[in-house]
Amino acid sequence: MFKNYNMNQLVLPLDLEVKLQENDIAFSIHHLVESIPHEAFDSFIRYTGCPSYHPRMMLKIILCGYTQSTFSGRKIEDLLNDSIRMKWLAQGYVPSYRTINRFRVHPEMKELIRQCFVQFRCQLVQEKLIDQEAIFVDGTKIEANANKFTFVWKKAIEKFHASLVEKSNQLYNELLENKIIPEIKRENDEQLSIEELTQIVEKLDEVVDEYTQKIENSEDVSERKQLRSERKSPKQIVKQVSDWIARKQKYEKDFEILGTRNSYSKTDLEATFMRMKDDYMQNGQLKAGYNVQIATEGQFALAYDVFSNPTDTKTLIPFLDRIEKEFFSLPKHIVADAGYGSEQNYDDILTKRKRTPLITYNQYLNEQKKKYQNDPFKTSNWAYDEESDTFTCPNEQKLTFRYHSTRTDKTGFQRQYKMYEFENCTDCPLRSLCTKGHEGTNRKLMINEKWEQQKEYVKTKLSEEETASIYRQRKIDVEPVFGFLKANLGFTRFSVRGKSQVDNEIGLALMAVNIRKYAARG
Repeated sequence: MFKNYNMNQLVLPLDLEVKLQENDIAFSIHHLVESIPHEAFDSFIRYTGCPSYHPRMMLKIILCGYTQSTFSGRKIEDLLNDSIRMKWLAQGYVPSYRTINRFRVHPEMKELIRQCFVQFRCQLVQEKLIDQEAIFVDGTKIEANANKFTFVWKKAIEKFHASLVEKSNQLYNELLENKIIPEIKRENDEQLSIEELTQIVEKLDEVVDEYTQKIENSEDVSERKQLRSERKSPKQIVKQVSDWIARKQKYEKDFEILGTRNSYSKTDLEATFMRMKDDYMQNGQLKAGYNVQIATEGQFALAYDVFSNPTDTKTLIPFLDRIEKEFFSLPKHIVADAGYGSEQNYDDILTKRKRTPLITYNQYLNEQKKKYQNDPFKTSNWAYDEESDTFTCPNEQKLTFRYHSTRTDKTGFQRQYKMYEFENCTDCPLRSLCTKGHEGTNRKLMINEKWEQQKEYVKTKLSEEETASIYRQRKIDVEPVFGFLKANLGFTRFSVRGKSQVDNEIGLALMAVNIRKYAARG
């Protein structure tokens, strides 16, 4: 005897909700999106044309697709035909993949994703799943949707541009010496601008036209032949300078796209070539990607941002600015690894934000080792006399203060140094162990007092049990989010191009990670 099976009879319930399990992930998605205020959807309203799908429904099905590791618009459309939870969330509607793709790159989509994170965090606070004592910051690099060998390197552009400037200046000087063209008014003596190169072409065209006119007016064969020979050189120069103008325009556009970056991809202009951990080429090849920064607590991603620069140090301040502006007020403790430890970051958190940075610096772990602490040639172990303002080296020689120095980095941040120098290191028996400087030069020491004070502050905080226990949570709080994103969700490469669209997609992917973790907790 078999259970009833009849393909000619309707067996699906009219309400698909009854077919879902009580703790199905679709309910978590539904409640989250429904908690977003109505005002957030006003910008999607259209008063002309065919009525559009409700943005709540569109957001629900995209989030549901991402929680099922489905990032393609076509595959999300397929799920709408196959998945019961997707049918329930869409209430029978089946938007095309084009509609889905247009919606997730919509300019106003960023606000909806932000609202998702804000409402989700409020839900976590209400259910006491997070205590709001600290946020844990970390970053990862994710490959961009760009071709592998479309790189443009800043150093190469600078090299070619410098060569073009040198050649164009040399040619201009030769034209003046040979009195082929008159002198033009230059704004910059170092290089010719595009407008000035265009003037040179115009002057040379006039010279070519004069030769052409003479050739047409002459009836002497030998004279005409001589004139054609003389006309050949300016015509070639016109072609060459025209090529330089096109190249200079390209180089200037490249410099504008690069900005402060060292590279970009031709197929995604805002992606930068970075070294990825998952190197499928096995040769250290750089790949176009984005630096994704997240702030977590309780293994939930509470905020995120996307940067084009590969290093984490310069991303912390703008990331914290975005958190305060768009997501939530910063808690008491900001926790991150040594990649974020810098004088500028410490100063920003302590002075501007009045928060506690639990952030190590590059040499922190080494300084905890006995080998480092017992090494007499480490300058941090040298005895310092505050009254005489001198350091004593292993050879019992004194480093005396010489002068103050100020250094400014590319971002405009200034660091103050005190410069110390030995009187004479020439006959020191320990010279080879102490310095690699050339014979005849004295050992110098640069001391940044503010940086040293900040390091002492961090070491003190990390030695206290309360703050040390918070810092120890970093690895088990933020790292699993990236592991879940890449390994479990399978999100290892962006499917859209451009920083604004990438920002939307990583927001959807991180919220999908949050929803899956939240739904699985019961």
